[in-house]
Formats: sequence, structure tokens, C-alpha cells
Amino acid sequence: MTKQADSTRPTDNEARALARRLIAEARFGALGVLAPQSGAPMVTRIAVGTDEAGAPVTLVSSLSGHTAAMKAHSACSLLLGEPGPKGDPLTHPRLTVQCEAAFVSRGAPEHSAMREHWLKQHPKAKLYVDFMDFGFVRLTPVSAFLNGGFGQAFRLTPADLGL
Repeated sequence: MTKQADSTRPTDNEARALARRLIAEARFGALGVLAPQSGAPMVTRIAVGTDEAGAPVTLVSSLSGHTAAMKAHSACSLLLGEPGPKGDPLTHPRLTVQCEAAFVSRGAPEHSAMREHWLKQHPKAKLYVDFMDFGFVRLTPVSAFLNGGFGQAFRLTPADLGL
């Protein structure tokens, strides 16, 4: 079995800026988790925002399967970046962030600031943000992989993301 060559480029300031922009502008993304019953991968679309420091966060219901999965196993993956209206979807930038999910309790000091910041990014969430089954999850980056388009692959660290 031969080892595949690493096709990533050295991370530069342009790649860092693009990755940070993808996080800052994301309002939804694909979350990958491991199903607690089977250990099988599961992917779902979630609402995404940032906390005041720029780290990705989401608002989830305790009734959802992906919430149970993150509680059982905090390692998860977040895919951000959507294809533009024209061209090959695979030429548009996207960022995969490997994360650790950290639930923020309603009594935590940062909860009210996170709620306020979330509602600025997702005003329609005012309808359900205070439902008892909803809570915030900070998705703390561990590593990231940026595909900036054809031939533009980069590995990034939390520091590269400004976190």
C-alpha cells in the first residue's frame, strides 16, 4: 500500500483570511457527528453563527439526534461554504473544521451575551431561542481544512482561524 502525497499548500495570509471569512459569514452549515447508538457517521444541516470571539456556535434542540450525538461524543466536524450561482460547485471555497462541542448552560455567564449575539445574526430565532429544549453549543476548532478551489488546499490551525 503506497502512501498518498499531501496535496496541501503552505498556509498563507490569503488562506487564513478566506477561512475566517467563511466562518464569519456562515449562517448554516453541515454538522458531522457520530450516532451514539451505532457509531456511524451522521450529517445534518444546522444554523451556524459565531460568538463574540469569532468561534463557531450553534443553537440546538435537546430533542435532536445530533445534540444527543455531541453529548455522547464531543468530537464533530463542521462544513461551511456554499456554491455560488454559477460554475462548477467544486470550484467554490469551503472549509471543514474539526471541532470539540461544548454545551453552554443557561446559567453560564456567557449565555446572555451569546444569545444577544446570536439574535443579531439570526433574528428569526427570537421565536424559539428561549424554549427550554434549546441551547447553545460552542464548536471549538481543533484543526481545519480549507479547499479554496482547484489546487488550493490548506491545513489550518485554530491560530490560523484567529481562535
